[in-house]
Amino acid sequence: MAAVRKPKGKSAQEAVAEAASAAAGQYLREQRTPPEAAPATRKRGTDPLAGELRKQLLPLLVLHFAKAEPTYGNQLMDRITKLTGGVLTVNPNTMYPLLRDFEARGLIEGQWEHPERRSRRFYALTPAGEAELERLTPGAQQALDSLDDTIANIKGELF
Repeated sequence: MAAVRKPKGKSAQEAVAEAASAAAGQYLREQRTPPEAAPATRKRGTDPLAGELRKQLLPLLVLHFAKAEPTYGNQLMDRITKLTGGVLTVNPNTMYPLLRDFEARGLIEGQWEHPERRSRRFYALTPAGEAELERLTPGAQQALDSLDDTIANIKGELF
């Protein structure tokens, strides 16, 4: 009997985590790029959930959760995974550079749980972070509405 081989590709969870990491990196690069230098068109074949929508949602969710209460990186990753039912997962290689960037830009303020030793770093939203959250919200709302419409159309066609 021949042995069954598993494909050597990535699991869906690994692919989503990689896409989230790439999207966060792109977001960070765009924040450092003047708007006039940003590309005008989207790459062909880009998955909207792994691309544009993810790029909008991750920073928005981080700022949203930091506004509700002081929170730390692992807690943010867990909350985002739970909220999205695992569709959007974030790994530490994505979350912590994003948090450091937000802190450097004054959008969040971090404080160590135990200042005398390195422990969890809790982040809270600053007034500049609230302004950024307000700036990001309409674009994410529009993207989510578009996704809702697309899913409704697909369901209407198939079911």
